[in-house]
Amino acid sequence: MKEPRLPVVFLLDHIRSMYNVGAFFRTADAAGIERLILCGITAHPPQPGVAKTALGAERAVAWEYHVDALVPLRMLRARGYELAAVETAEAALDLFEWQPRWPVCAVFGNEVDGLSDGVLSVCDVRVRIPMRGSKSSLNVATAGGVVAYELLRKWRVSRPRDILP
Repeated sequence: MKEPRLPVVFLLDHIRSMYNVGAFFRTADAAGIERLILCGITAHPPQPGVAKTALGAERAVAWEYHVDALVPLRMLRARGYELAAVETAEAALDLFEWQPRWPVCAVFGNEVDGLSDGVLSVCDVRVRIPMRGSKSSLNVATAGGVVAYELLRKWRVSRPRDILP
């Protein structure tokens, strides 16, 4: 029996690398993410760079494309999703301390410039992955993997034990 999808959407805004997008598809499939929303300059299937890294996951994960990230973010808010900007600012809430309100949309931005002020302004919370080394950030696709599996862990912990497979 196939498990239900995790009540999580990932929105990728202006991701430059097709390979990062493909890696998000792989992670979304592996963690059971509900959907990917690709916005702005973010590549989308069937572009070869996406397919090369996604290895077929682009056919298994629901996805949609929007020119402007604010459109799907407003739609998700209206459907009750908590909008969580994933960023590197010190003032952001530590990922491991964050208690998400389900369902969740995690928002990832451009590899160099991050998220725009407009996108940040509509998010309910800003979340950061704790960094203990000399660098202050991870590759965006790697960050997506960390966030996906922390959300999966928190979702499993929040569910009554009698409905876990």
